[in-house]
Amino acid sequence: MSDELLRRIVTDPGVIADPYPLLRELRETSPVHKLGFADYWILSRFEDCRAVLRDQRLGKPGAGDLVPSLRGAPTRDAGGDRSMLFLNPPDHTRIRALVSRAFTPRRVEQLRASIETMTAELLDDLAAGGGDDLMARLAFPLPANVISELVGIPRSERDWLRPLILDLAATLEPGRGAEDAERARVSRDKVRDYLADLIDRRRAEPADDLLSGMIAAADGTDRLTQGEMVMSVILIYGAGFETTTNLIGNMVLTLLRNPDQFARLRADRSLVPATVEEVLRYEPPVQVDSRYAFEDVEVAGHVVQKGFVVMTLLGAANRDPAVIEDPDRFDVGRSEIPLLSFSSGIHYCLGASLARLEAQVVLAGLLDRFSTWTLLEESPPWKPRLTLRGLARLPVALS
Repeated sequence: MSDELLRRIVTDPGVIADPYPLLRELRETSPVHKLGFADYWILSRFEDCRAVLRDQRLGKPGAGDLVPSLRGAPTRDAGGDRSMLFLNPPDHTRIRALVSRAFTPRRVEQLRASIETMTAELLDDLAAGGGDDLMARLAFPLPANVISELVGIPRSERDWLRPLILDLAATLEPGRGAEDAERARVSRDKVRDYLADLIDRRRAEPADDLLSGMIAAADGTDRLTQGEMVMSVILIYGAGFETTTNLIGNMVLTLLRNPDQFARLRADRSLVPATVEEVLRYEPPVQVDSRYAFEDVEVAGHVVQKGFVVMTLLGAANRDPAVIEDPDRFDVGRSEIPLLSFSSGIHYCLGASLARLEAQVVLAGLLDRFSTWTLLEESPPWKPRLTLRGLARLPVALS
């Protein structure tokens, strides 16, 4: 029965629009579930998920590891260059420490003025038309431009790069098809070649951007290699782009569907940061994070065998009544909001502060500019994805 619940969560369009009732049922009936058709364990309780994400006996498969598949026979990990999202210590520790030297809270905060300016320009365009598809006109272009500004992608080259990064995001989906994998491979080769050339340009002429900071970042004689910089930029660009796009769309739709909380926010703008946190908990843009067992590991009384994958359902964990009261209620006034939306442990999202900043600036800007928000499509469609949860479109009238 639990296998069938999961199949519906992944494939049923009606469930994709609102997976949370079935996620609740799974959490209540089989919170630690072994799939019958693949070497996967599925977790849906908060503490179980957090423990797995922090357990260094579980991590990312390495070169030569036999990795279970949701679509058929296991596959052998081919190795090769990879971002720190897919590395384990000590490689992960070393690369993250060096990248963090360039991706500092100060550098993120320096972007605030630029984010406010970009947001204001996009809101001007929306105001002139009385609203439109917020995904296409606001939620998509803002994070794309912000992450381009942070990394140091020249303006004239951004439109070419964005669709290639979107192709790479599909590789985060479990059970992705052969067509998606091939498109991602072609796009990855193009992005690698482009970034290698851009790194050469930045070496010759450094700028005040993340890429130049990564080139300069060092720990004694230890520096990032060219390949490590390329893969790190791909991760930062991809993770900081579509996820924040989804966060903005999820935030606007959730407020429109909860008018009492929307009114409460309007009456008290100090609730903007808490509202963003509650959206991250209630409708997280990242729903799944997985780990590979390096050895037999006991998880919540069950033995996960070496070579199995443990999939943590973050959307289910964020609504666990064991850690948050009345979890299916959207409440912008919560003072403490436990969430796993940015993962946990050594792979905690490096760009969490940037995503929060962008969402807060967008929300404040929308509240300042528009007194009336009207949803023009009763059930706007969600993209058919499990890991990265976001809307395909969000038509809204604004005045």
